[in-house]
Amino acid sequence: MTPNPYTAGEPERSVDRAALRARIPGWGADLDPADRPSVPKLRYDPGATGAHWDVPERQEERRPRERSIEHAELTPVFGTACPPKGLSGVLRRHAYRRYSEGRAAHWVILLAADRVDAWESHLASFASPRPDNPITETGVLSEFSRHGVSSRLDSTRADLSHTWLDPVVVAGPWVLAGGAVVAAGRALARRRG
Repeated sequence: MTPNPYTAGEPERSVDRAALRARIPGWGADLDPADRPSVPKLRYDPGATGAHWDVPERQEERRPRERSIEHAELTPVFGTACPPKGLSGVLRRHAYRRYSEGRAAHWVILLAADRVDAWESHLASFASPRPDNPITETGVLSEFSRHGVSSRLDSTRADLSHTWLDPVVVAGPWVLAGGAVVAAGRALARRRG
């Protein structure tokens, strides 16, 4: 049986300290409390915390939550403010269900899920009364009113070599999306006409 990591008290040590000291020169040099500046903080005193539990009450899990495959259970308290949704939620659940947190694939899928979530939010904004405005929200107008061009041409900037790429990265997806909408509109007009 695996010990519960969320219990009060000192964790059980699975290694013999004497064996480590004999095998590794200098191991345990900081075991003497006089040598450790953080000793008062590390002293185990259950009365000082005010905790009234040995194992904390578990938060109710109303919806299935993503959890690492390294852990048998969720932490006693977990966030519920932003549950996974849409295609980005499918990607996140897949990353947690399939890959260990030690694998690059886990993190690459989570990064992709963040980008997909951003696009889902952009698209959802068009169905709202106040859709996203890429002109004002990206700060493009401040390039002309706040000395943007002259500050970009300053020779002391570290990112000067890729400054030309910034407008492509920021405006490129919007231009492509606009082009896709125009192309879809033309195709629809041809079918009807």
